[in-house]
Formats: sequence, C-alpha cells, structure tokens
Amino acid sequence: MENTINFLKEKIGNFSPEIGIILGSGLGELADEYCDIAVPYTEIPNFIKSTVKGHKGRLVFAEINNKKVVMMQGRNHFYEGHTMTEITYPVKVMKALGVKTLILTNAAGAVNENFNPSDLMIITDHINFMGTNPLIGANDDTLGERFPDMTEIYKKSLINLAETCGHNLGMKLQKGIYLANTGPSYETPAEIRMARLIGADAIGMSTVPEAIVANYCKMNVLGISCISNAASSHNGTALSHEEVIETTNKAKTSFKKLILEIIRNI
Repeated sequence: MENTINFLKEKIGNFSPEIGIILGSGLGELADEYCDIAVPYTEIPNFIKSTVKGHKGRLVFAEINNKKVVMMQGRNHFYEGHTMTEITYPVKVMKALGVKTLILTNAAGAVNENFNPSDLMIITDHINFMGTNPLIGANDDTLGERFPDMTEIYKKSLINLAETCGHNLGMKLQKGIYLANTGPSYETPAEIRMARLIGADAIGMSTVPEAIVANYCKMNVLGISCISNAASSHNGTALSHEEVIETTNKAKTSFKKLILEIIRNI
C-alpha cells in the first residue's frame, strides 16, 4: 500500500481527507461538480479499472462545505472478476489517507413493496449473500482485529444525522436492510421473495464488502441506497441497467442535496 499512498500524496500534497464517499451507479455527478483534484484509477498503483457503464473510475479530492472529502467516482465489483481484496483496497487507502467517516452509496432494487423507484433508503444493516467475506486471508493487525464485531456497521449516530438532514430538506427517506448478491444477473422473483422473507428491504451487488472492511478499519459508516426499480416479484417487468441509470438520474438532485447536507453537519 505504501506505493499507492506515496503516489497519491504527490498528487494531493497536504490535502488530508476526513470524509470518504463511494459513489454508485448513476450517482457520480457529485464528483463532477466538486472536483479540485481528479486521479484516474488507471494511474494509481494497485487500483483496478472500473468497467461498468455509469462509473467514471476516478478518485476525486475536493473541499465541500468546509470539509475535506475524497470520492470514488465509480466502484469496482466482485462480478467483474476482481477479488474481494481488490475491490476493498480503496477503503484501506482512504483509511491510510486519514478518512474517519465513509459514506457508501449504491443503486438498489426494491424488496420492500412499500418502496418506489427514486426513493432514497438509509441502510440500517445488511445481509451478506455474496458467499464470501473480504476479511478472509491473513489478518493485518495494523488495520483491525482478526474477529471484528459487526453489531453496528452502520453508525446509529450517522443514521440519525441523515434522517435529520432529510427532514430539514423536506425529504421522505426510507430506512431498511440491504442484501448483497454477487450479480451480475438480477434476482429471480423467487429470490426476491426469499430476500423479503429473511428481512431485506433492498437488494444490490455492492457495498457490503466495503462496509465490512470499513468497520474492520474502525471507520464510521453511513450507507444510502437509491431505489432504482420495483421488486421483480410483484411488478412483472423486466429489469435492465439502463433502467437503473435512468432512475438514479431522476433522483440525483435529491441525492446530491442530501449528501451535501450530511457533509455540512458531520
């Protein structure tokens, strides 16, 4: 990791980010509007290239509302063929750069039948259905302990803060449990029904590995999902990535307002 940190410090000088944000599908516009320094993943040692449409693949540094922020404009996914170690490496880099609070965002499909496309959902907990764990392998005692507690991955104080920010902005925010599958195929109607039975409210293909590693590294984590489509088990329509991008584009104004208000109040 040392060569990654040394390379980035040459780019950013004494800029020391305190907040990290991972921007999901269709949500990268925040990093276009607030960009002091942008470094493509392809230039950063040990980073991997993002291949998914809607993910620019840049590490963006900016001062937002008097807070120093680093943003991943697009993430890498397990379904792209990368290892868990590779896709969570940027979280460890953010920790090494000084990030204390990590905001994870994603586009997710509704499991809860009361959710609608373009809703924003604060993640209160998650279910890992990816069949593996990013902490498998030799433990780095400088980052965290071998058996980290996962009782409160998503910090309650940040959940409360996000709720208050939404209320102040006149937004109706959902809250719920996020279930992560590997993808890249969308879930079957039977899988959605199963997810609902075990307590999930939304489902996606990311976020959980990063949340686990961030918690392991003693970072404060907030998760926000943009609900991109209704659950396939009850609306009878086919799902597509184009629909995901289209819906997140509709929600991006509310999303940006909420993130900016949260940053202002952290």
